[in-house]
Amino acid sequence: MAGTDGVVDLLGLLAYAELVAFFRLSEDAALAQSLADKAALGEMAVAEFGHFQKLREELRSLGAVPEEAMGPFVAPLDAFHARTVPANWLEGLVKAYVGDGIAADFYRAVAELLRPRQRALVMEVLADTGHAAFVIPRVRAAIEADPRLAGRLSLWARRLVGEALAQAHRVVGERPPLAQVLVSTADYERGDQGEIGRMFARLTDAHDERMAALGLADWERQVETEAAAD
Repeated sequence: MAGTDGVVDLLGLLAYAELVAFFRLSEDAALAQSLADKAALGEMAVAEFGHFQKLREELRSLGAVPEEAMGPFVAPLDAFHARTVPANWLEGLVKAYVGDGIAADFYRAVAELLRPRQRALVMEVLADTGHAAFVIPRVRAAIEADPRLAGRLSLWARRLVGEALAQAHRVVGERPPLAQVLVSTADYERGDQGEIGRMFARLTDAHDERMAALGLADWERQVETEAAAD
C-alpha cells in the first residue's frame, strides 16, 4: 500500500495536470471553427476543472496544501507542453488523445496501488471526458480527405509519446515517494525498479492501441522500420 507522501505526490501531479488540461481545452475551444466544436471542448474543459477541484479537496483531507503538493510537478509538465506545441488544429487533436492518453495510463498504473477510496477518485478523474469520441472521427476524416497527413501525424504522435515517457521517467526519478508507490520499499532500496520498467512497457502497448484507433498504426510501423534501417 502506498505511503502518504507517495499518495500526495500522485494527487498533486494529477491535480496540476487537470488544471493545465482545463486551460488547454479552454484555449482550444476558443480556436475551434464550429460552434459544435466550441461547445464540446468547453464541456470537456468544465469536466477537467471539476476533476481538479475533487483532487484539491482530497489533498486537503490528507492534510496537504494543494499548491505545495502540485509545485514539484509544474516544471516537468510545463516542459512537456512547451516542447510539444501543436502547429495546427489536427496536431492539437492528436496531442489531446495520444499525449494526454499516455499520461493518463501512467496515473492509472500508479493508482492501482492506492487505497480503494483514493484509487476510485483517481479512476473517476481519469475517465474519458469525451476526447476519444471527439478526436478519432475528426482525425480519421482528415486522413481520408488527404492521406498525406497520415505520415506527418504519425511522426508527431511518435514525438509526443517520446516526450511524455521522458517526462514520466523524470518525475519518477526525481520523486522517491512516488517511485516507492510502484515498487516495494525493499526493492527500491536495492535499486531494483523492474516494475517501473514493466509499467512503461505497458504504456507503450496502450499507445499502440490509440494509434490504431486513429488509423495511424500502419504509418507508425513504417516510420519505425525506416528509423531502424537508418
